[in-house]
Amino acid sequence: MSQSTDSHSGQLEAPELTAADVLQVPDPHFTEENVAIVTGAASGIGRATSLVLAANGLTVIATDVDEAGLNDTVEKSENLGVDGSVVQVTADLTDDASLKAVVDVAADQGQLRFLANIAGLQHISAIEEFPMDMWDTMYEVMLRAPMYLSKLTLPHIKDTDDGRGVIGNMASVHGHYVTQDKAAYNTMKFGLRGLTRSTAAESDGNLRAFSVSTGYVKTRLVLDQIADTAESRGISEQEVVEDVMLGQARLKEMMEPVEVGNLFALGFSNHARHLNGGDLLWDGGYVHTYE
Repeated sequence: MSQSTDSHSGQLEAPELTAADVLQVPDPHFTEENVAIVTGAASGIGRATSLVLAANGLTVIATDVDEAGLNDTVEKSENLGVDGSVVQVTADLTDDASLKAVVDVAADQGQLRFLANIAGLQHISAIEEFPMDMWDTMYEVMLRAPMYLSKLTLPHIKDTDDGRGVIGNMASVHGHYVTQDKAAYNTMKFGLRGLTRSTAAESDGNLRAFSVSTGYVKTRLVLDQIADTAESRGISEQEVVEDVMLGQARLKEMMEPVEVGNLFALGFSNHARHLNGGDLLWDGGYVHTYE
């Protein structure tokens, strides 16, 4: 890692999540007999969302291909003393059998009501150089898996005692506008917003769907793309952070993963019962302001 990236590491890396960081949302469905699936749960936003939902009393099925990372997520939940629980299920989101197994485990744990599609990948490359195998993988993880998990989860939501449940999808400011050299990421995030609206269109009021769109969040995915972005644009890593990542925002500060997890807790709760098909745009002023 270069010196310029090191100088921003404190800004980019989120502090350890504590109980005081978690938004506690009173909701009659936030109990241990109700279950939430969270993808990408081995790190970053997925881990933080798993911990926030478990801290709010839910049983969380934390899934990721990274088993060691999931172990750490479970350990952190135990250290936090969450009211609910975190159950890890190692799964490959590009494999249909793995997706079915995740949902089966979730249904065995209680009433499956919530699904948070968070897992994501990034690749920085111009379109004419973009590797199609990476495009296919990003599509399978970031758009096909959320669609298939939604398909598998919906019948379980409808079979709960009151038929109530929510699907939340992790979009991005890149699902509102695009930046160069991120064709796959941009496309998948726009697609997730379309999937969210499609799910809401088929709902009856008991089932809801929403998306969350943030600017840059202090995660490994963000940190790892700095060097690639600097190389592709011919600028320094410091310029990537200050001009590309934070330049357009009014608030010159990246979000922490727990802040995003708190948005999922709010969106899943009855306090957001009128949020259906909508997007929680929490971006510090990226999208709707400009210079």
